[in-house]
Amino acid sequence: MAKRPTPKKTGKKPAPRSRATTKPGAAKQGAPKRAGERRSFWRTMLRWAAVSFIWGTLALAGLIGWYVLDLPDPDMLAGERKGSVTVLAADGSVLATYGELHGTPLHYEDLPPALIQAVLATEDRRFFSHPGVDLRGIARAAWANLRAGGVVEGGSTITQQLAKNLFLTPERSFKRKIQEALLALWLERRFSKQELLAIYFNRVYLGAGTYGADAAARRYFGKPVGELSLAECAMIAGLLKAPSRFNPAADPAAARARTAEVIDNMVEAGFIDAAAAEGAKLAPLDLVGPRVAGGSARYAADWVVSRAADYIGTVAGDIVITTTIDPQMERAAGDVLAAALAGEGMERNAHQGAIVAMAPDGAVMAMVGGADYSASQFNRAVQAQRQPGSAFKLFVYLAALEAGMRPDDVVIDQPVTIQGWSPGNFDGDYRGAVSLRQALADSINTVAADVAWRVGMKNVVGLAHRLGITAELPPLPSLALGTTEVTPLELTAAYAALANQGNIAWPYVITHIATREGQVLYQRQTMPQQRVLDPAVVAGMVDMLAANIQTGTGKAAAIDRPAAGKTGTSQDYRDAWFVGFTRGLVTGVWVGNDNNTPMDRVTGGGLPARIWSEFMLRAEAGRPVLALLDAAPPPGETDAGGDGGSFDALLDSLFGELAGGEATPPDDRGRDR
Repeated sequence: MAKRPTPKKTGKKPAPRSRATTKPGAAKQGAPKRAGERRSFWRTMLRWAAVSFIWGTLALAGLIGWYVLDLPDPDMLAGERKGSVTVLAADGSVLATYGELHGTPLHYEDLPPALIQAVLATEDRRFFSHPGVDLRGIARAAWANLRAGGVVEGGSTITQQLAKNLFLTPERSFKRKIQEALLALWLERRFSKQELLAIYFNRVYLGAGTYGADAAARRYFGKPVGELSLAECAMIAGLLKAPSRFNPAADPAAARARTAEVIDNMVEAGFIDAAAAEGAKLAPLDLVGPRVAGGSARYAADWVVSRAADYIGTVAGDIVITTTIDPQMERAAGDVLAAALAGEGMERNAHQGAIVAMAPDGAVMAMVGGADYSASQFNRAVQAQRQPGSAFKLFVYLAALEAGMRPDDVVIDQPVTIQGWSPGNFDGDYRGAVSLRQALADSINTVAADVAWRVGMKNVVGLAHRLGITAELPPLPSLALGTTEVTPLELTAAYAALANQGNIAWPYVITHIATREGQVLYQRQTMPQQRVLDPAVVAGMVDMLAANIQTGTGKAAAIDRPAAGKTGTSQDYRDAWFVGFTRGLVTGVWVGNDNNTPMDRVTGGGLPARIWSEFMLRAEAGRPVLALLDAAPPPGETDAGGDGGSFDALLDSLFGELAGGEATPPDDRGRDR
């Protein structure tokens, strides 16, 4: 068999084999295929990642754009703030503050270095290096919170805090955090770091109604921020975390502990050394501020603020009102009234009360308008219209003295009927012949009613209006026993005319109003004395009112010095009063119930007289003992300007016989004491 010819070598490449031809090592052809698939997969993933990134960026940009559209107007930064009102007692101590209390606006150069260091060490150590949002601080806070299993550290910068405080609500949400960061970045572009710190220290809330470091320095330490010590700076810096919890006025121990933490932070940040820190921790923190105990002073402060507009109108910005209130007397009045109502008052169904104390010229030195200001802000001392009962007899007997009667003149206590009205005495008895002095001291109703009617009800009404009672007083016979309503403030001021030696005593409480910068808006001028009662009439009336305390219904009001006053009880024991005075202080006390329900037989000579006595003993402690009148003529020689001889005949005609008709059973026995 012939062999297949062997092809000659020609130097040409052999023709390619068919794909169907199997060659040795053909199993290795799958590797390139898998590599290509991998390259295709990654290209697809990169494509989708790019698309996702683009869409995510667009979505984030849209979300941020939406949040930007919903941002508050940054121009609010320069907007006007509401003014505050600070009410001061006569000695300069704070009675109350109203509104947002701001201090003097500060520049960066005005801030104590220790205060800046204390805040930076505690709130934001990288403040001068971050752009408004501190990513490193956020990461550090997140790690600390993760390890602690709760929120123990925040990542907000001072700029973010400023953005939140100025523009945003306290809500916790993703939207608010984004807006906070955006506003922080805007603030950093708009202001320098120094300007941001100045804005922060001028606007941040630091407890007790204070906004800004200067307001806090004045509120807590009674001095401007530039005079703060290292320890005081640390205490104010510590308030930033929780102004209410670390308020030194509310919790001195917590404030002290927080101050120590801030001082340690300053050491850790390298601002102070250990020796300075130890000295600061031991330094005293002498707090000032409201020295009036309890909330009773708010009654007086509210009244002050309500009257301020009458003097200065409407004023923008902060104002400071200086008053005549004596903080020690104010504290004593609040304590005495609260204790009496919580004790005997609770037992006798007397749940409310009021005290007004003033100097003889009308300067209000203490005012308490109720049992508990936090429970009721209604000021009964100036707003409550109540029946004065026999305390109104002041005007009856003043009219009688002006008509020519004298304290020693004899009148007859007997049944009497006036225009069909028959008043009765508290005990139902009649004493017969008594002096005018005894009739007032024992609060005899029949005599007061008959004297008022005989001297003329219009004269009684005229006396009341002359001494400052503004209520309309119908000239009815029952007016003599105090059936028309008056306020404690007005009735007390009427009695003050006697302590003022017959000169009118218009109540006042504001002496000075100024802006916080010191611009004077109002200054009370010394008013000339205006005589409304003749000296002889004053002497006779003081003599009779002194007898009420010495031997009459007001014996429970006796104190360690000469005093005069009058009890009062309205129908069915609905109101009980004692109004009286020494040479230097006039005080009115009322107790009762807001709903006008009767008390359990509380008379003016009981609970109110004891409240008056207790308060006056505290208020007058350490003051000199003075006679009630500068130069009082003997009561028997009192001449009120009438003809004493002819008036003796008039007395015989007035009281020698009954006014006519048989007496009817008494129906006003509550109106005598």
